[in-house]
Amino acid sequence: MTRAVRHDSMRARNLEVVLGEVARAGPLTRAALAELTGLTKSTVSKLVGDLIEAGILTESGPVRDGERGRPGVEVRLSGERLASLGLEVNVDYLAACLLDLAGTVRLRRRLDRDNRGADPAEVLACLRSLAEELLGAANRLGLSVAGASLAVSGTVEDGLLSNAPNLGWRDVRAAELLALPLPVELDNEANLAALGELWFGAGAERDFLYVSGEIGIGAGLVVDGSLFRGPHGFAGELGHVVVSPTGPPCRCGGHGCLESYAGQEALLRAAKRAGDLPGLLAALAGGEEFATSACAEAGRALGVALTSAVNLLDLDRIVLGGIFAKLYPWLCTAVEDTLRARLGGLRGSSPVLTASELGGDAAILGAARQVVERVLATPGDYLSLTRG
Repeated sequence: MTRAVRHDSMRARNLEVVLGEVARAGPLTRAALAELTGLTKSTVSKLVGDLIEAGILTESGPVRDGERGRPGVEVRLSGERLASLGLEVNVDYLAACLLDLAGTVRLRRRLDRDNRGADPAEVLACLRSLAEELLGAANRLGLSVAGASLAVSGTVEDGLLSNAPNLGWRDVRAAELLALPLPVELDNEANLAALGELWFGAGAERDFLYVSGEIGIGAGLVVDGSLFRGPHGFAGELGHVVVSPTGPPCRCGGHGCLESYAGQEALLRAAKRAGDLPGLLAALAGGEEFATSACAEAGRALGVALTSAVNLLDLDRIVLGGIFAKLYPWLCTAVEDTLRARLGGLRGSSPVLTASELGGDAAILGAARQVVERVLATPGDYLSLTRG
């Protein structure tokens, strides 16, 4: 019995090693995998065969290694059998995304609706309808869905949405209320958006602060390719950094928080465009004074909050996402000028400021890819999922 346990554990570990090499550097031949992993060719062949049978890997064609010998056959991640579901509850919309194991988005859906103060069960029933639509599409495409990850705009600890001030929710077991027939993991929207930027964003940077600008403002810190959550999972609540102690009240109970100056609603009110983000963008493009001055003021407030983050974390790169990515051309100068003025005495240069190219999809992409990463990390747990 002891030998059997050790053998199963070793096989699971070897599956992880082989699949990890393909995920990082593939496509690769079996011979290349044996060389990279230190496993025997026969062991690699058996492991690859199991992964192909499960639909996790697929053969991509013969290649020649060097001048002599028979061509080897490369294997790569397969997007034909396994997929994941990314889901999001934000203040003013719901979203869902079906992502296959190879990282291709097969389908995405978004429903604009005001979720503030709404019954969590009602909101999650609407999201369930979006998810079921994508699960039905996955079934028609021949895809088995390994699991789902749900992004929420609030603080999450041990599977509990403990506080979402902008939704008016406290202590909500959102994944359980969603009641999908597959495993669902709950996580903070800004954290998942930061992971979306890490995995899908341009530049392949491994150290950065991602700032998610929506009605609320959150942030996710990526250090050496990993998300920093803090001991309780609450790291990144940038929207509640105090910009001015005597400022307006915030939904969190404080005063002068960044959200009160640079959150979507605050910015639209200052620009005389309440509830009309497309109208604000059109006004900015036309050089309207109310719009440009509102963005500059929001940029200065964002710069003040980010100065504290830079001083505390020694950041080299900041990525602005969500609506901040759309507003970047009108925000960036004020943010950069504020950072430069406030950091000049402490460090030689300000961090690099960039706009995310993922827009509003960062969180659902990060959520869906989080499930894929779990499959890649523990493939043994999923070998039977596609075998009927």
